[in-house]
This record gives sequence, C-alpha cells and structure tokens, in this order.
Amino acid sequence: MRIATYVHDGRRHHGVVEDTVVRPLPDGVSPLDAVGVRPVGPAVPLADVRLLPPLEPPTIRDFVTFEEHVEGVRRSVDGATGVPAAWYDAPTFYFTNPYAVVGPHDDVPVPPGSQVLDFELEVAAVVGREGRDLTPRQARDHIVGYTILNDWSARDLQAREMQVGLGPCKGKDTAATLGPYLVTADELEPYRDSEGFLRLGLTATVNGEVVGEDLLSNMSWTFEEMVAYASRGSVVRPGDVLGSGTCGNGGCLAELWGVRGERRPPPLRPGDTVTLTVEGIGSLTNTVVAGTAPVPLPAARRRTRERP
Repeated sequence: MRIATYVHDGRRHHGVVEDTVVRPLPDGVSPLDAVGVRPVGPAVPLADVRLLPPLEPPTIRDFVTFEEHVEGVRRSVDGATGVPAAWYDAPTFYFTNPYAVVGPHDDVPVPPGSQVLDFELEVAAVVGREGRDLTPRQARDHIVGYTILNDWSARDLQAREMQVGLGPCKGKDTAATLGPYLVTADELEPYRDSEGFLRLGLTATVNGEVVGEDLLSNMSWTFEEMVAYASRGSVVRPGDVLGSGTCGNGGCLAELWGVRGERRPPPLRPGDTVTLTVEGIGSLTNTVVAGTAPVPLPAARRRTRERP
C-alpha cells in the first residue's frame, strides 16, 4: 500500500494511492493503522489534492550510514579527511526537529542567517509498533513502511555550531521534507538483497539537472539494525522516523564540494527547485524561497564567576 495524507475540499484526509488517484480511508484510521483497511468513498485525482507529510512523527532520528557521504561532507564542513574510526562502531544518529516537517511539494525557506543551504537525499523507515532492546530480526516486524526524507541543511550555520561539540542545531532546524507517501514494508520486499538491504535507485536533481545518483543498498547498516540500535536501552514507538542518512555520490551538495574542492554546484538560492526520487517510493519536489532575517541576539556574556 501507498498511504497519503492530503487536503481535498478544505478537509484533511488519509488515503490509499492507486495509480493517479487516492481513495480516502475511514475517519479515524491513521497511516500507521491503514494496513489491511479498505478505503471508502470515491477516488480523487492526485492532481486535485495537496499532499501533506504522510505522518506527523513524534521523533526523528537521523542516522549517517553511507561511508562515502561521511568522507565527502566531513572534508567540506570541517576540512578533515577520511572517516572517524568511531563511525564504524555503530549506526550513529542525532535527533532532529519533528515540528519542522514539510510536505512533498511545499516551499522551503532559507534558514535565517544562512547563505549556504543544501539538500540531503535520504530514505526513512517508520516504526509501526513499540519495542525496546530489539534484535534486528525482531525489528523487521516493527517497521511499518518507508518514505523519502530531505534533511535540509544550512551548512554555514552547521559548521560553526559543531565547533561547540554538540552537533547540528539551527543548521538543521528549519525544514525536513517527508513524502510523498508512506509505502508499506511489504511493497519494498522485492527489492531486498541477500544481505537484507533494499536495492533502490536514488536520484537528486537541482533545477532539472542530475547532481547525484546512488543505491540505497550502499548503506553500511540495514534499517532493522538501525531500529535495533535506536531501541537499545530505550524505546521506539509508533510513528518514529529513522532516516538512513544522506546517500553518496552527490546525495548532497556538501559532499560534492568536499570532493571537488570548490562549491560546484553552488549553494541553493531562492527559486531553486530540488527533486529527490527513490525507486519504489516516488519523488519529492520542493522550491527554495526567501526566509526571514534572524532576530538579533547578544553574544555570550563573560562572567566573573562569583560564588555565593
């Protein structure tokens, strides 16, 4: 099943996509509960609806599972070469902002104060039921489906913030695109290879020009292993989103900048359109628009460190 969340005639619906139409699900059925539920009501052409993010995730964990991406973007962001030895130990992730999620065709504003905006092509697994301390084998039954994730990144803000040692902050806080649909896990089983990876073709274009192509099976950990790691000593719950991390070979501009030693193609500007396509899932197309100016804040006060 391909499950969409959309607006039609001023109302928000969940529905099942069939070719070029969507059929609404019964009221009260969420995308996470839609497997096996029959749609009701008449079919509506997709051209007549506004697609929203397929779900409203309570959390978004964004992993970094493509070695090629780590090599390129690390060189671009902080000038370092190679891959940190610790990266090979486990599928590392950070939590990003679930309130910044936008739809598959929404405009994306430039983050306040940024001059170096970038896209990031990822696939995300969506958790369908709660689990703790899962094994990878158990985790497979906890993945309800997959969607595309564009983890928009303000590279100039990110580079400065990460010098503090806490990771990205406002560099990742303005937008994250999810969509166009939640594709249930069974639909992608034919793409699974002998090692458990999903062999899906990935393509990124900017203003119609291809800038990146890769295979999702170039991940170094499977989604099941990622879910298992996320649940270690913790819990994953329905609706949690786990991003693969950015693919290699042009899955973002920063990787290309690191490899080429120059900002070519240039950072995204208002009017640029980014399309991310994943085999078996669909496409996202977002246009960059001007953002707001940052609200001024003072620099840190240097304190005397008095004690009571």
